[in-house]
Amino acid sequence: MSTTHTAFTVGRTTFYRDGNHAQPLFRIEPGVSCQVAREHASELLDYARYLSFEGLMEDKPKMVWASHYFCAMAKALLDDAELGMGRV
Repeated sequence: MSTTHTAFTVGRTTFYRDGNHAQPLFRIEPGVSCQVAREHASELLDYARYLSFEGLMEDKPKMVWASHYFCAMAKALLDDAELGMGRV
């Protein structure tokens, strides 16, 4: 008989600090299912891929910057999920 252990985000990962790098502007909240966090990260990366492609094709730098932010959010989600799963 196997038991299922659901891992949760730990809430340690931050991203986008202020100009002095003293305070994080965003943080991943603790207690989110790691599976859900990974699913959201996947969705953000899909949006980032779309925005970067369209931004380059349509010469719209704002879309490319939005892609950059989505990638940073996705990385933070994945990093915090990895911490929650005890892999880091």
